[in-house]
Amino acid sequence: MELRERFVFQEMAAQLKREAALLTGDRLLAAEARTEEAEARLCLTWYEIMDTTRELRQLYGVLG
Repeated sequence: MELRERFVFQEMAAQLKREAALLTGDRLLAAEARTEEAEARLCLTWYEIMDTTRELRQLYGVLG
């Protein structure tokens, strides 16, 4: 599994965990899920930035 796919999976798992925490009223589990979801989103955002950078470098012929 590619690393990017792992973060997509982590984000989905965190969302399910958060929903379960809301149903059970477990605040600690909800906080943990929010943290995991934020971490996954941050990593996915990094990948999007790197993809955009790569595309712009190719478009304008900049080495990097």
